[in-house]
Formats: sequence, structure tokens, C-alpha cells
Amino acid sequence: MASSTLSPSAPSQLCSSKSGMFCQSQTFLVKPTRTQMIKKETHKGMRLTCQATSIPADRVPDMGKRELTNLILLWALSLPTGFMLVPYGAFLSQLGTGGGTIAKDATGNNVIAAEWLKTHGPGDRTLTQGLKVIGVTQPTWWWRKTTLATYGINAVCTHLGCVVPWNQAENKFICPCHGSQNNDQGRVVRGPAPLSLALAHADIDDGKVVFVPWVETDFRAGEAPWWA
Repeated sequence: MASSTLSPSAPSQLCSSKSGMFCQSQTFLVKPTRTQMIKKETHKGMRLTCQATSIPADRVPDMGKRELTNLILLWALSLPTGFMLVPYGAFLSQLGTGGGTIAKDATGNNVIAAEWLKTHGPGDRTLTQGLKVIGVTQPTWWWRKTTLATYGINAVCTHLGCVVPWNQAENKFICPCHGSQNNDQGRVVRGPAPLSLALAHADIDDGKVVFVPWVETDFRAGEAPWWA
């Protein structure tokens, strides 16, 4: 079987994608293109193909544009996430710091301690409008035993934020959404709520019931308040 070999390219033969082609036998210029194919016949009749390619400047990735795209994507993801975290973070620090808030009844009237005592006996509880969190009033339980309670219990469940009613028969706060239970002091005794109900001081100022943020130790657990 006859064998064939490729002869090496002569020095006079040049293949380039950036400059013209020059041959000793004939001088001529060829306008460069993005991809140039040059075929040369060898002495054995075989063809040798030389291909040169180049990447156009307008297709080279622009790092500035890439960085800008990354920044736009980052902002697009962070803004909605931030908006979702703000109310949740506010709830975790719902009482925070600040002055007191006059308790109001269901009709928006100030709760006057002396008047309230006339219509409520020992053990009665009332759901009032308490402290505000980012402009939203927190429903707060207030009651009396033999005397008026010196603190209120935030009625917002620490599971998913449902308003927790008082169950007189069970002597507990029982969440209607997922069944979380808190004792008469608001301490969690059954999940899925992870934390006890928040507290607020209940003072009497000029005859009115005033709720004040609770930042001291939570007496129910002997720990720092999770909401402060």
C-alpha cells in the first residue's frame, strides 16, 4: 500500500487572521476576515487546510456590563427579601423602647380603671388595644384577680401571628389557628408556638390604664425578654 506524507509548509507560505498573505512567487494582499480558510496542494495530491479564527471585539465579554448585571440581580433579590424581614424583625422586637400607650377598648375609648372595675369581677379579662409596633396596635389582654393586674399580655401568637383568645373553661390562652397553648400568665405550655406571649407593664396614670414596654427579666422564665 502506498503511503503518503504531508510536506512541511515552505517559509514563504503564511497563514494569518490579522494580516494579509505574502508569497515569494507572487505578491498580493488579501483582506483579512474573521475566519480564513487556505487550502494548499501537496506534492502527493493531498490537501492541507489552515484555518485561523479570531473573536470579534464586539463579542468579547464586557466585565463592566457583567458586574452591573450582577448588581442588578443582587438588588432584585435583596429588596423583596428585606421587605419581608422588616415586619418579622419588628415583631421579634415588638415592644422595644419608648413611652407608654393608653389602653383603649374595642370602640377606641380610653380604658378607665375605676369604670372598668364596676363592670368586671375577679377573673375577668378584657382584650384591649395596647402598644404599637411600626404603627400597628397590638391586641393586649388585661384583667383582674382580686386586684388589677400590673401587666398585660400581648395576644399575638409567636407561631404565625394569630390573635390568641382566652379560654375560660381551660384557664388558658389557646390559639385558634394551630392549637398553641399558653397558661394564664402567657407562658407557652404547648406548641407549635416557640415562645411565650410578650409582656407589657400595665400602670394607672390619671385613672387611665397605660401600657409600658417591658424590658426587664421575664419573670415567667427568669430570662431576658425575647421581645426587648
